Amino acid sequence: MFSDEGDAMKRVFCGILGIWAVAACVSFAAPEPAIVPAPGQWTVNIEFTHPQQIVFGRSSDNQPARFWYTIITLTNNTGYDVDFYPRCDLMTDNFQITTAGKFVSPALFEQIRKRHRSRYPFLERLDKAGNKILEGEDNTKDIAVVWPDFDSQAKNIKLFVTGLSNETAAIDHPVSKDKNDEPIRVFLRKTLELNYALRSDAALRSDASLVYKGKRWIMR
Repeated sequence: MFSDEGDAMKRVFCGILGIWAVAACVSFAAPEPAIVPAPGQWTVNIEFTHPQQIVFGRSSDNQPARFWYTIITLTNNTGYDVDFYPRCDLMTDNFQITTAGKFVSPALFEQIRKRHRSRYPFLERLDKAGNKILEGEDNTKDIAVVWPDFDSQAKNIKLFVTGLSNETAAIDHPVSKDKNDEPIRVFLRKTLELNYALRSDAALRSDASLVYKGKRWIMR
């Protein structure tokens, strides 16, 4: 027989095991991007700067409003114009996920543009970059991707850049079912994952810097 406290601890432990099991199923089921693209599949070339901080304005608690941004350079060498529907997420090691573009004002982008105008004279905002990437080196796009500051307790972050390829895959959700008790289909897109470790004291956020740990292509 368990005490109330013992029952509660048992339920918490079982819940954690359940979450791990679902995560393991998702990781196991997710396919890898194709090594050799199938006919009709494409991926644009990407270069990127490592994320850096910028402070602009004040937050609701009158603290400096801090943001992180990277600049991605996209070149379409596929031989034809391609569609461009990007999504760029930042995920911390405590699973806080932020989508790029939130709380990013035109004035903030202008400050970033001025900072980099000598190297990126045609820098664009992610939400204003259009839905086409024209073919050829002459049509290379430089795009600022901006996120509001993330959890100061985080030790590692991942950046996910989706929309660089038309490669997709579909898998069965390991848990969710439809009304016919069939697994719900989940559609994944080829995504670039960038990994960083945070080097700083949480109390000295202005001194925080990121250490690059590598990149890989995944289906997400």
